[in-house]
Amino acid sequence: KVTSRYGRQFNPDLDGKVKPLLQWLAELGLTEEQRIKAIAKCPVLLRCSLEAYLKPHVLWMTGLGMDGSQIAKAISSFPNILLYSLEANLKPCVQWMSGLGMDGSQIAKAIGRHSHILTYCLEANLKP
Repeated sequence: KVTSRYGRQFNPDLDGKVKPLLQWLAELGLTEEQRIKAIAKCPVLLRCSLEAYLKPHVLWMTGLGMDGSQIAKAISSFPNILLYSLEANLKPCVQWMSGLGMDGSQIAKAIGRHSHILTYCLEANLKP
């Protein structure tokens, strides 16, 4: 489906990127259905580097106190979260939530349930 949608410019390296990505997502706790859903929503994940980009995002989420099920839910519902800049987008949003008085467990819960909130522009969408 992905290759028919994106044509020749999308030529993923099955052994080099796709299989390791799917295996890694499974190790994170995503079910087969969740992995399919994530790739269908964000096929560019198939071209991203696990080591340089995707794993640091999950490590950061773990550092926020998110457990495996929260991370799996966040990725399956909004896989684009793995593509946003940690420094420019995600960390400032978490700092803003912390400034509202939310503790670590509340922030982890919010991200697990509504991961797309981290991608909102603070100035235009979140700050009063």
